Amino acid sequence: MMMVSAPIVSALTGGMRRVFLAFLVSLALLAFTAMPAHAGSYDDYFQAAQNDDADTIKDLLRRGFDPNTVEPDRGDTGMILALRENSMKVFKLLLDAPGTDINYGIKNGDTALMIAAYKANREAVRLLLAKGAQVNRSGWAPLHYAAAAGDNEIVQMLVDKNADLDAKSPNNTTPIMMAARGGHILTVKLLLDAGADATLKNDAGMTAIDFAQQGGHKDIVEGLTYRLKKAGKL
Repeated sequence: MMMVSAPIVSALTGGMRRVFLAFLVSLALLAFTAMPAHAGSYDDYFQAAQNDDADTIKDLLRRGFDPNTVEPDRGDTGMILALRENSMKVFKLLLDAPGTDINYGIKNGDTALMIAAYKANREAVRLLLAKGAQVNRSGWAPLHYAAAAGDNEIVQMLVDKNADLDAKSPNNTTPIMMAARGGHILTVKLLLDAGADATLKNDAGMTAIDFAQQGGHKDIVEGLTYRLKKAGKL
């Protein structure tokens, strides 16, 4: 509340004093009632994102709600939460909303494009790429997530956008290792054909073949072994 010195108030005439004091009271009431409204808006925003309630999101944005507000547990933005819950109407609304940071990284570094890739949400990946979403980044990258999900269409979309085929996670795991671990033989082939290096090792000393062996994916072990021997790399 605005602080006003007693001399200033006493210098006003009786009528002016009453008007001025009424103004101060109205300011205090406005400040008091604004806090619950903000808390309610916060809860409404993330509930709407989860439930694909685009009308509520649209109304909150119209009233000035920041689309990049994050919830405290996972640090999700409304867009990332919408992707987790497959709330596509809300996702598309936030994608086009002025001020939305489509490359915002949550606490663990995940971005909207990474979540869309992991969820094998091709439409969301396509829309994010059209908006210029960041394909390459240090640490875990969208291609790691697409390879882990084994979605070749998304993998190809990222490759077409010059994704780093040998992107290294914090422990130097590459996308082809993720595909091999998941048993996604066609994804392994796609990455290999695109130029991924299957001889690389992560910090544990494991190659893509090791990941495939660990997962019991004999077909991938045999396929990679054949390709690497043919190329003189094994």
